[in-house]
Amino acid sequence: MSNIALQAENLAKQYRIGLAQRRQDTLRDQISHGFASIFGRNGHGPRGADAFWALKDVSFDLKHGDVAGIIGRNGAGKSTLLKILSRITAPTKGRAKIFGRVGSLLEVGTGFHAELTGRENIYLNGAILGMRKGEIDRKFDEIVAFSEIEKFIDTPVKRYSTGMYVRLAFAVAAHLEPEVLIVDEVLAVGDTEFQKKCLGKMENVAQTGRTILFVSHNMAAVENLCNKALVLKAGQVVFSGSSVEAVDFYTRSFSSENTVGANGVVDLRNAPGRPTNYRPQLQRLELFTDGGVPLTGGIKIGAGLRVSISFRLEQPSSQVHVNLGFNNHIGQRVCVASTTYQPNWPDERRVGDQTFVCDIPSVTLVPGEYRIKILLDVAGTPVDCVWDAFRLTVLETDYYGTGRLVPDRGYLVLKQHWYPE
Repeated sequence: MSNIALQAENLAKQYRIGLAQRRQDTLRDQISHGFASIFGRNGHGPRGADAFWALKDVSFDLKHGDVAGIIGRNGAGKSTLLKILSRITAPTKGRAKIFGRVGSLLEVGTGFHAELTGRENIYLNGAILGMRKGEIDRKFDEIVAFSEIEKFIDTPVKRYSTGMYVRLAFAVAAHLEPEVLIVDEVLAVGDTEFQKKCLGKMENVAQTGRTILFVSHNMAAVENLCNKALVLKAGQVVFSGSSVEAVDFYTRSFSSENTVGANGVVDLRNAPGRPTNYRPQLQRLELFTDGGVPLTGGIKIGAGLRVSISFRLEQPSSQVHVNLGFNNHIGQRVCVASTTYQPNWPDERRVGDQTFVCDIPSVTLVPGEYRIKILLDVAGTPVDCVWDAFRLTVLETDYYGTGRLVPDRGYLVLKQHWYPE
């Protein structure tokens, strides 16, 4: 008997620009493609300049027990690939074979019926997987306990918060014993403790010989959880190998890109790290170090950093906030700078062109390269985001004045004073 759990052969997906995010390949779409082919047009997708290939000739095999990571920038084709493998959308070309039941946790809203309660959705998902009621009964208490939403299990899921939804969705996907478990970056919506709990559960699932396909921007999680990984770029596999090798390839490919201009300015309007569901409201960054000098290279430990963030609000808005997330080379969040931490931040109504300035008196990160994520938030709702807005390279220096370079372990360099008593 073959040990193959999942086989992808020359998978490709073509969309018409402007429609890719609004509709999937429904039965009506498939019928219309068929009629189009009768009249001599390409029934598999759009034509000419409207054509956009989200995936191009993706092939790979996974064995039973494999835990595979899929990494790449936003727009690389990761979510499209998972939707095809989960049978949510059909490929334009190629085929995927999966040997066994598939449990999927993709974007919030996939797989649950909003009008049904949490309890009813557990049984619905089990039935979709082909499980008998008795099998689901045996797993029910374990699912509810893992999700930690016992009080709301008989509430329609349309009233759940995003965090509650993700908790239950993951618990269902992981506990109903699919042979192949597919998990998208949506897992990052949960709190830190629940993320750790989910990663532990996936490790347990893998130890039973089941297969996991895992998409994440957290390179540490990919390295620790996965035994192999694929790197996607512009819809194609550009690297396939061990998770450690794939993460190294991915981070080195990032490091070769120069995102800061000669005058310390970063153009955010067409930034490649923006998720496709956001309109470009973040416009530009200006970076300066001590003395107002434009930052065009590295910054020494202890030096000051000023980030000027320009954006445009199309509608009058209040409670406007900007967050800067500092991630290390393997995707771990090291620290955050945010207007929400500023006492007495003015929440007056704003519209049109805006500029917020963040002054960091002393950058005390250990030497290395950091990717800066920028998030624009209005009244508690993210309205624009750029994952990899710019790279901050922190340079080694004699920070303590001892003639020794600072250690490369940990995340931060601490101000400290030692003395014998």
